[in-house]
Amino acid sequence: MRVVIADDEPEVVQHLKSIVEELGHVAVGYSDGNVLMQTLVRDTFDLLMLDWNMPGKDGLEILKWMHDTLPERPPVIMITNRSAKKDITDALNAGAADYITKPEDRAVIAARITAMLRRGAVGGAFDTEATYGVYRLNRIEQTVCVDGQTIALTAKEFELADLFFRNANRTLSRNYIMETIWRTTAALATRTLDMHISRVRSKLNLQPENGFRIFTVFGYGYRLETIAKGS
Repeated sequence: MRVVIADDEPEVVQHLKSIVEELGHVAVGYSDGNVLMQTLVRDTFDLLMLDWNMPGKDGLEILKWMHDTLPERPPVIMITNRSAKKDITDALNAGAADYITKPEDRAVIAARITAMLRRGAVGGAFDTEATYGVYRLNRIEQTVCVDGQTIALTAKEFELADLFFRNANRTLSRNYIMETIWRTTAALATRTLDMHISRVRSKLNLQPENGFRIFTVFGYGYRLETIAKGS
């Protein structure tokens, strides 16, 4: 999964990034509130770890802006040295899902990150097998069955299909997909992404009659939509 960290202290950003990466996730860091807001508009994340005191816009202002502006928002863990009960209450009321007061033990931070990512995951996202309509995914064998018929996919095609099903009806940025599947956002690799999505769409017959369809969100990324029968 993909986590964005916002803190005005570079050493704190690096500390939190190392925790996130040890958990096997991708971490991106920012130190300016305005730059963070611009990023949240054009990119997808599974979790935001947000400091209160930052240049540009502070953490509370960003929380309120997210609530008013973003149709799809990542859950937020406030991680700050402000420990007054009013500050905690204000942050939670503004939309934060959790609140950590610095300094905190590394293991505790890791556990809170894991708990938040699990809480925000789509049902079945951490199961070895999951069913989405006529599609059944086996994450151990990396196979997909459609109406009982096993479809041959490469490892990357399976990872891509799994990512889309786990995030059905959620718009995913190109950066999010590239970093999650290929661990890169290199511009030269975008043709690879488009080719793999085309193959997954074709091999799995992601069409309305099967209940799903991949849409291109121009200038942003892709979205796997669930399609009701008869639509």
